[in-house]
Amino acid sequence: MISMYKFAKPFLHLLDAEDAHQATIALLKFLPRLKPPQDNPNLTVQTFGLSFPNPIGLAAGFDKDAEVFEAMLTLGFGFVEVGTLTPRAQPGNPRPRAFRLTPDRGVINRYGFNNHGHAPARARLERYRQSGIIGVNIGANKDATDRIQDYVAGIDAFATVASYFTINVSSPNTPGLRDLQEPKMLTELLARIIEIRNKQNFYKPILLKIAPDLSYAQLDDIVHVARTRGVDGMIVSNTTLARPTMLKSPYREEAGGLSGAPLFNASTRILAQTYLRVENQFPLIGVGGIDSPETARIKIEAGATLIQLYSALIYEGHELIEKIKNDLSQTLQREGIPLSELVGRQARRYAQS
Repeated sequence: MISMYKFAKPFLHLLDAEDAHQATIALLKFLPRLKPPQDNPNLTVQTFGLSFPNPIGLAAGFDKDAEVFEAMLTLGFGFVEVGTLTPRAQPGNPRPRAFRLTPDRGVINRYGFNNHGHAPARARLERYRQSGIIGVNIGANKDATDRIQDYVAGIDAFATVASYFTINVSSPNTPGLRDLQEPKMLTELLARIIEIRNKQNFYKPILLKIAPDLSYAQLDDIVHVARTRGVDGMIVSNTTLARPTMLKSPYREEAGGLSGAPLFNASTRILAQTYLRVENQFPLIGVGGIDSPETARIKIEAGATLIQLYSALIYEGHELIEKIKNDLSQTLQREGIPLSELVGRQARRYAQS
């Protein structure tokens, strides 16, 4: 069943983008829970106090309700991030709200944190008995009167089952959410989150996910707050509200966040800029437009210790995971270096691209 994507792709692409996604989730639930493939030891990454079998992760948004994380690990991901999860279930924005930009190899979505809430996801994660790394991406309900409290509730809810937490303050599809990236609010948010995390019996890394649409002055402020408050890492970046002029798809003007290949340059530039500002105080996860071994290498050379992908699966299928792993492993063998030496070695170049 693992080799069925090429067969299924033409049929899935006949469906509305969201229907195709739901069909994929349904199919993955029937995937046998096999042991993940054995990765080359040179791909192992030790970071955040965790041991990742390889640096390629599934970005949040694919497995919103923690339904198929085991299946995705079986397909070869080194880690999976579930969510975004909010305390209470919410339907998200009206449909249609997801659009394939096929000529551009991109996606626009305006889902708005549709999910079934903390409780059912936590129950599924509690049943997991293997050792895979599962991050939990948490957010706030659209109608929350105290959004910061919603994030605190997420730490409480998943403290015993999450390998790490991602604080999503950068989705463009919940009105006002990105205001939490402003220094004063971000300082309060991170202070409360880290306080509640430190009261738990188990230390879980806290990662901050930021938008690609930041000015360098805004990025300066965010990195300063992140370093001051002691986050464990950052994820760069979420989807963009920008619309590059080269987009060809008739859906290019749809509202929402743009991901996939058109996001690659902007997200890689902001990643490299972040890497230079962080000054090795904590690691970064690079996400946005990775759709080939080459783009994966560039993301790492721009400053990513780990990488994540999602939109590329729509166009390339799960085979992309093994292609990236094979290329990375061969590159390291050819150059005779560990993976850590690739991280950030071209950051100054990509910061200006």
